[in-house]
Amino acid sequence: MKTILLSLALALCTVAAWAQTEDEQVKDVINKSYVEGIHNFGDIAQIEKGFHPGFEMIMVRENVLSKLPIYTWLENIRTGREKNPTPPAEKTDVKYISVDVTGKAASVKLELHRGGKLIFTDYLLLYKFDREGWRIVSKTFERH
Repeated sequence: MKTILLSLALALCTVAAWAQTEDEQVKDVINKSYVEGIHNFGDIAQIEKGFHPGFEMIMVRENVLSKLPIYTWLENIRTGREKNPTPPAEKTDVKYISVDVTGKAASVKLELHRGGKLIFTDYLLLYKFDREGWRIVSKTFERH
């Protein structure tokens, strides 16, 4: 009987350890698709998995607001990698400033660092979809 109870307790602890919180799921998508995928020369398929096809990056350049859809950004990434297939010498690291999840919506503020220097502050918006899970749908940023 003690063995059965001990096995059951161990199984429950194992399941709890594997279960990710919503915050952790959001960070996992960002780490795999955005940080590793885009900034650290990861697999394009992994990038596509974490970004919704309707994603848009919103930016201001010379006081003009513009949008960059994910399909254009991915084409720019592919072209850039063809021209220079060597990843940056130093990997980009992420520091999460805030993760706010409400139901199926999330907003994340993060900093990207390379070589010990702050290079971007990003604001990402995500939605959780029934089949696909968390996906990045929008981004604004400040380049440092």
